[in-house]
Amino acid sequence: MGTDNKVTITVETTVHAPVEKVWEYWTEPQHITKWSFASDDWHAPNAENDLRVGGRFLTRMEAKDGSFGFDFGGVYDEVRINEYISYTIEDGRKVTITFISHEKDIKVIETFEAETTNPIEMQQAGFQAILDNFQKYYEITKKE
Repeated sequence: MGTDNKVTITVETTVHAPVEKVWEYWTEPQHITKWSFASDDWHAPNAENDLRVGGRFLTRMEAKDGSFGFDFGGVYDEVRINEYISYTIEDGRKVTITFISHEKDIKVIETFEAETTNPIEMQQAGFQAILDNFQKYYEITKKE
């Protein structure tokens, strides 16, 4: 009998934008570096993204004071433009992102397998904060 008791966590946000814009802001490195961190005392100084099946992505996340940082990366398993992304993080966990159009809004739903080091609530809060940053970044930049 296997012990494959993986916990999955789902977070979501809604962006008032065309799906093409949401996709662009989600996938292009010059945008990723502006939102892919969980709090204002962190930043993402570098991002690389080869958005295709088998392509790799890497985002460097660091505390602004230089006290800690890590690379978040993996390989794409499936990419359906403006609809769906799935990838495997370097530690083997799976992540899916679904983009659902509803009238003039796009719901971004991200589901990921939890890791076993940090509490589930902390992981959910961190991923939700990043999604919230994404939504906030789009809202700010669309006005520029």
